[in-house]
Amino acid sequence: MAKITLDNLAHSYSSKPKGEDDFALKELNHVWSDGEAYALLGSSGCGKSTLLNIISGLLHPSQGRILFDDVDVTQSSTADRNIAQVFQFPVVYDTMTVRDNLAFPLKNRGADPAYIAERVQQIGAMIGMEEQLDTRARGLTADAKQKISLGRGMVREDVNALLFDEPLTVIDPHMKWELRTQLKSLHHEFGHTMIYVTHDQTEALTFADKVVVMYDGRVVQIGTPQELFDKPQHTFVGYFIGSPGMNVMPATVDGNTAMVHGLPVDLGAGYAALAGKVEIGVRPEFVTLTDGAGLPVKVRRVEDVGRHKIVRAELFGSEINILAGEDQNIGPDMTHITFDPARVNVYVNDWLNEGEAA
Repeated sequence: MAKITLDNLAHSYSSKPKGEDDFALKELNHVWSDGEAYALLGSSGCGKSTLLNIISGLLHPSQGRILFDDVDVTQSSTADRNIAQVFQFPVVYDTMTVRDNLAFPLKNRGADPAYIAERVQQIGAMIGMEEQLDTRARGLTADAKQKISLGRGMVREDVNALLFDEPLTVIDPHMKWELRTQLKSLHHEFGHTMIYVTHDQTEALTFADKVVVMYDGRVVQIGTPQELFDKPQHTFVGYFIGSPGMNVMPATVDGNTAMVHGLPVDLGAGYAALAGKVEIGVRPEFVTLTDGAGLPVKVRRVEDVGRHKIVRAELFGSEINILAGEDQNIGPDMTHITFDPARVNVYVNDWLNEGEAA
């Protein structure tokens, strides 16, 4: 296991970058704790896989350093970094049996045969392939091959870190849930430092101790799932985390009040004069439909998703989402909304402004 330090790290695929826009990975300075499970979360092209490949040693950064336990490994090979990496698409040896595929990393390091046999049996059970251990990989489905690839990544107990690059893409939905659960169990049992790349917020939030949200080549927030939900540090985090995501609307802010299209919204904090692009953000969970008080809305449709209702409404020509209780009646008199003041966030140029306690 290892503490991972990203020191002044940045990367451009251009040989002569002229400015920040030429960097796929913009400057990062972070320390990731030994033994924690991290998820790199963001949309396609945000820099997740670039960062993972730099950590693994498959890619050399344009600037900065990678340190494992305060040892500079920037110039070290993947093998010397002592990490295991599982890729999006399965990499297995087709001519080998499942057992031999799983055993390969251990045999390669001269592990004791008795230990290899025991460990392979454990991992075979973990990935649900005990009955297929003596089957050649060639005839197996892509789904099964990816389970082998996952198992081979997890078979070693002595690695500095386990890196997963969207490993469940080809796995069926039910098995995804099982494997996520098993990965989390493995982490609790052995305490490996784990980094898991995904664009799926459910995967990230159910797997990780800390979620690293990336946007446009930057890490915009690192936090627990609860922290990302309660206090998104950037409007992208609010939009990307949650289903539906956070409602964001232009506003002016003066003291404890925001003005949205000339109408007041109470805030849970006080603010000095704010310059730049000012917006407020409020999650659908903290928006309440009323029969007269608050901001005027037009309800466009109601989606009953079982545990609650998602109300799609229009606020001054823009869509706003509201979460209502399963038993709440959404009648024609529901024409206004109010917000929980303590749950209204204020953003300036997309970044959270905390304000001062009211």
